[in-house]
Amino acid sequence: MSWTTPADLKAQLRRLWERGELLRPLITGEPRFPLRLTLKVPGSTELAERFESVRVWIAELIAVPQCRIEWREVNHRVLGSQRLPQSIWVETLDAALALIGRRSEADRFAELLALTRARQPRLLDWVGKRPLQAIELAGQWRHLLAVVDWLAEHRRPGIYLRQVDIAGVHSKFIEAHRGVLTELLDLVLPPAAIAAERTGIGQFAARYGFLDKPARIRFRVLDAGLALLPGPTLPDVTLDAESFARLEVPVRRLFITENETNFLAFPPAADSLVIFGAGYGWEALAGADWLARCAIHYWGDIDTHGFAILDQLRSRFAQVESFLMDRPTLMAHEALWGEEGDQVRHDLPRLTDAETALFNDLRDNRIRRGLRLEQERVGFGWVRAALDAIDLGESSLTRAYSRPPSHAVNPT
Repeated sequence: MSWTTPADLKAQLRRLWERGELLRPLITGEPRFPLRLTLKVPGSTELAERFESVRVWIAELIAVPQCRIEWREVNHRVLGSQRLPQSIWVETLDAALALIGRRSEADRFAELLALTRARQPRLLDWVGKRPLQAIELAGQWRHLLAVVDWLAEHRRPGIYLRQVDIAGVHSKFIEAHRGVLTELLDLVLPPAAIAAERTGIGQFAARYGFLDKPARIRFRVLDAGLALLPGPTLPDVTLDAESFARLEVPVRRLFITENETNFLAFPPAADSLVIFGAGYGWEALAGADWLARCAIHYWGDIDTHGFAILDQLRSRFAQVESFLMDRPTLMAHEALWGEEGDQVRHDLPRLTDAETALFNDLRDNRIRRGLRLEQERVGFGWVRAALDAIDLGESSLTRAYSRPPSHAVNPT
């Protein structure tokens, strides 16, 4: 039976609720009720052949107290004059809410709406576009408005988020609600108070003029003759990005590795240092102008994501060369191959021809599906040979070290 049932009527109203269309008129003032619902009725043949079912169907519609039925008189050739539903209406928002059981949520929305009108009327448009999200945030809405009020009065405050002192708003509240606060603040603050180029919740502090935790760079000088600090010959040092940019170290080579064990165990090398690439991204290195005079070698996993990181790094430093991310290294460590899950599918325009050929073989699963060689599985004899090859200016690793590795570092 395709006739509209009471369940169908409720489903129509629920869809309107989920799209926010029942509550939005409370903001816009546009009339929504009385609301005509879709009604599918029996045809003439069904009326004759299923007359008793039609009577039951009519009784079920009449039993829905929140709806008003408009009737029409039909003169059936078999049954004579009959009175059938022609259309069905919900007269008021209250009736619609009662029918789908959303009265309490609507009450919360009305309270939230009144508060917003009084405190931040420029946010009414946001509330109207996202009424259900607003209801979900009803318990935190006063605090959210308090944060918006505070920033409207203290534009680009130049303090840390945890230093914001608002009655009733605990220290982690802003951090926990950066996503929705970004949407609200962008509607209230003037353009001069917003660093529009800073996007995403990770740059919330910079976008609105708060102090942010400084990016930190962890590195080791690999040449004992380039002592930075008293103590260990080759110390493990962490500096904020600004201090790193001011370093005056006569190095000519920089190695970057994503694995901590490889970083700690990286062999000594003349006029060189190694950076642990995890946790800060390439923005942190961009301010170090002295890196322009260095040869930079990136050591990542031999998989599609490793090459994607290499490609991204070259967008900052065009002179970057890959280190141990070549076909000989991959094939020599076949016994230690692993599997990459979600592969990078897009092209990488900054790879060399040899890197592109290997990347394409990995991306297209020509060697083995999901093939990867994690950097920590490369034997350190192979690492030392690669360093020797750089020192000798050789173009092929196999000329310096042709034997397969005798051991590999355990994965961390």
